[in-house]
Amino acid sequence: MVSRPVANYVILDAERRVNFITGANMSGKSTLMKAVGIAVYLAHLGFPVPASHMDTCVLDGLITTINLADNVNDGYSHFYSEVKRVKLVAQQINQSDRLMVIFDELFRGTNVKDAYDGSLRIIQALSGLDKGFFMISTHIVEVAHALSANGKISFGYLPTRMEEDKPVFDYQLRKGITDDRIGLWILQNEGVFELLAAKKLES
Repeated sequence: MVSRPVANYVILDAERRVNFITGANMSGKSTLMKAVGIAVYLAHLGFPVPASHMDTCVLDGLITTINLADNVNDGYSHFYSEVKRVKLVAQQINQSDRLMVIFDELFRGTNVKDAYDGSLRIIQALSGLDKGFFMISTHIVEVAHALSANGKISFGYLPTRMEEDKPVFDYQLRKGITDDRIGLWILQNEGVFELLAAKKLES
């Protein structure tokens, strides 16, 4: 359904069960992870897969954490919902050898310090497992750098380059870690700071 899709090569195997993706806002992390999840799901239904080539073992389950919401009825904050999902993954891993797990922006619902510490420990633990396959993305590139020497993690990034003071994305996954950040640019481009400064002058 995409007029000009960008093909990417993604591999998860027994040597590197964790695929850790970094990239700036709008670089395509969530879209890539959704595409992988959809391909895995369709393959297990026996349907055609939107890929030029795909090999997969038969998995016991697919768990995704993408755009996870809070739960007002149960009184769960966004962060608590994330913790509950991580707990579910831990429980399911103990029961299954072949589980595919996708975490998009792990622990985005809490402060940076807790998100860093929690992400670091969870990813370290996942990389030490001898079962399951995991795709994880983050804006906190410091976590990726802290884990960069871990030979059981495959690191990929989606780049951003600036042209005429505008971000340009090619959505092509590359090996490594990126420190690209454009959050401040987005705020400036939308004129948020100017609006707030003007409001201050009015008052």
